[in-house]
Amino acid sequence: MEFPSKLKYSKEHEWVRVEDGDVAYVGITEFAQGELGELVYVEVETVGEEVAKDEVFGTVEAVKTTSDLFMPVGGKILEFNPALDENEGDNPTLANSDPYGEGWIVKIEMTDASQLDDLMDAESYKDLVS
Repeated sequence: MEFPSKLKYSKEHEWVRVEDGDVAYVGITEFAQGELGELVYVEVETVGEEVAKDEVFGTVEAVKTTSDLFMPVGGKILEFNPALDENEGDNPTLANSDPYGEGWIVKIEMTDASQLDDLMDAESYKDLVS
């Protein structure tokens, strides 16, 4: 199982990758997608909205379960990954096959980058799920 060191992790199994300034990408971890199984649907209806830290911003649906997605840091949802969107690419399994790359879920503009300090680094997250 991978735990990329450039990411920050939440206890709800989301990750954050800061790209440029306050812009970041959010997705689910390899551990989370492994627990859920093959994803059949990803829903994000919060594009354009500001979502607070720990609030639900969407859902993922696997064959046997549906799970909420929680914002690891507060921010405005700029984009829902078009490759996952049923109205565009419709390939939710990218979150299974490439959870830290092409399987990202949303692009955000963080409202308070200091909230990253509340998240775990790769080693701490690895300890949590091991």
